[in-house]
Amino acid sequence: MLRSFLTAAALAALALPAQAQDLLIRGGTIHTGNDAAPTAEVVIARDGRIAWVGAAADAPSTEGLTVIDLDGATLFPGFTDGHAHLDGIGWRELTLNLEGSTSVVDAMARLTAWAEAHPEGPIIGRGWIETRWPESANGARFLTAADLDAAAPGRVVLLERADGHAITASSPALAAARIDASTVAPSGGEIAKGPDGQPTGFIVDAAMSLLAPLMPQADPEAKRNAYRAGFRVEARYGWTGIHFMSAPWSDIPLLEQMAEAGEAPLRVYNSVTPDGGAALIASGPRSVADGRIVTRAIKYYVDGALGSRGAALHEPYSDAPHTSGLMQTTREDMAPLYENALRSGIQVATHAIGDRGNTEVLTWYRDAMAAVPAGERGLAQPRWRVEHAQILRPGDEPMFRDLQIIASMQPSHAIGDFHFASARLGDARLDGAYAWHSLVDLGVVVVGGSDAPVERGDPLIEFYAAVARRDLEGFQGPDWRPNEAVDRATALKMFTLWPAFASFREDELGTIEVGKRADFTAFDIDLMTVPEADIPGGLAVLTVVDGEVVYRAVD
Repeated sequence: MLRSFLTAAALAALALPAQAQDLLIRGGTIHTGNDAAPTAEVVIARDGRIAWVGAAADAPSTEGLTVIDLDGATLFPGFTDGHAHLDGIGWRELTLNLEGSTSVVDAMARLTAWAEAHPEGPIIGRGWIETRWPESANGARFLTAADLDAAAPGRVVLLERADGHAITASSPALAAARIDASTVAPSGGEIAKGPDGQPTGFIVDAAMSLLAPLMPQADPEAKRNAYRAGFRVEARYGWTGIHFMSAPWSDIPLLEQMAEAGEAPLRVYNSVTPDGGAALIASGPRSVADGRIVTRAIKYYVDGALGSRGAALHEPYSDAPHTSGLMQTTREDMAPLYENALRSGIQVATHAIGDRGNTEVLTWYRDAMAAVPAGERGLAQPRWRVEHAQILRPGDEPMFRDLQIIASMQPSHAIGDFHFASARLGDARLDGAYAWHSLVDLGVVVVGGSDAPVERGDPLIEFYAAVARRDLEGFQGPDWRPNEAVDRATALKMFTLWPAFASFREDELGTIEVGKRADFTAFDIDLMTVPEADIPGGLAVLTVVDGEVVYRAVD
């Protein structure tokens, strides 16, 4: 059993949200997201729906309404994280978090402290990234089993890289998994080996499955606590909804039970793991608790991540000419899955990061759509998605427009990755990297997300990255393609209206308009006017879902 390490205070914070109220919100600028009436002074919600929006002088009586004074804060349509991993966000709160480690020494000091505080059982952690460590010139120094063995002698340790596409395992973990010099990595994976032929402990993509038996199996209550923790983190950041990518099919009943019991304060739109694909296609979309938990998509993988050199490229990596990345699947495997999804009306979302990965997915999508004519499809507009769409050949970008494919992108990836992307790709391939503006100019729907826990998961960081295209210190390198930043109105759509469209709910979510769901996010800064550099320093002060105040900052 994976132990829960929530403190008493954290457990107390997981209380159920307040019941829906009839609300009147005023006292700050309200950005509606409605181009016809972009700002307002007052919004009224009744029975979980928006009943009135407009000027304070015209507002109806406040009788029977709970009045919320924004006290100068700014209200927006509910922000939705268009790509995140709710389970991982929760487990990050409960296990060893190496996010922000400044060096190998720092990361291993955290491991030692954790091992001393938790002397029994395997040690599971996540969040390290080597690209800016002093020991890692040009991103070449990954954690090794030797590092882990010195920091936590004799312990089974599994430390996942921040991108979720590689794990470093300790020597006891490698032995327990029977990984040695003779072990052959499965297709789509890599077992890094040293000059002596022995595994270094660094395991990439599909080879991570060899370590799966060592992962502690969470009992139902521990898993429930992880989801509770994930909900609380997301609500505190101001997210009203999350597109849960790679949602474990086996966890869908638990999430539905939580929603029906009032334990799911945010909207969750599930894109399930492939093992649930056939069942979802057979059953059709699922929705419970008045749409609080919706399951209607399947998430597939075509390649890995850029940082661990698993992203599939057309040409070799500039800093590792021996590899062009790792394809995780083939056209022959995917064609029947895509065609079945089209006929059933189930949405498809496919992870693609490298330029080859994106070319392949777009081509396979095109072929599936040609094989299944519109009259045979479950939906006239299938709204298929490419998750990440990070590195594109510019010539492939029009395929998103022509096929009406949604680009689901995470702006913070750019401001982190650009510190090493040039080394991985060389300058020329950066012309199609993190190309939000180019895609929007083509008329493509670009959904913004965070990919948390790969990234921190703060909507203000994501908004800042989209409009500033600078890192959090304000740095912008000469190769960062500043022309790919978007304007603030576009960034707002990326986190409000366009995620609603991508989940087939634009008629009831995404803007503050009469008749839509009463989902709101308020920040203590005005994202539309504050200097760019001040955006990451803001805070969410109010999160409302269906008229329920699920988070409110306390002075």
